[in-house]
Amino acid sequence: MLKSIDPILNADVLYALRSMGHGDDLVLCDANFPADSVARQTVLGKLLRIDNVTSARAARAILSVLPLDSFVDKPALRMQIVDQPNEVPTVQVEVQKEIDAAERRALPLGSIERFAFYELAKKSYCVIQTGERRFYGCFIFKKGVITPDAA
Repeated sequence: MLKSIDPILNADVLYALRSMGHGDDLVLCDANFPADSVARQTVLGKLLRIDNVTSARAARAILSVLPLDSFVDKPALRMQIVDQPNEVPTVQVEVQKEIDAAERRALPLGSIERFAFYELAKKSYCVIQTGERRFYGCFIFKKGVITPDAA
């Protein structure tokens, strides 16, 4: 255990978060996502896990240490529901609340079609799979910077 570090952030996840640079993408995915096969194609090349938690709980932990990119319009994306791109399921509403809390302002999720999500995920820095069993608990976060005065 580390002081002031969320205990669900294991050593492998912390290593990846620390290693990422400005503009790198992180995939946070649910239990149904083809996480291992996609993760093998990422920069890190292996799957990371935060087991037995929801997407929202994992997002809270990750966003407690990961700044979102302020240089792009949509630094956080959600996977669209097939044939219902404008519908936002409860799991995505919950993650939206975590993003807003971490950013201390409203920062609406962007959305991306399912197969486009898979392609972008393959180009990401890493994939972190949660224990989320609800459908469409999949997100991409773009890492930002920490300003000199925010130490």
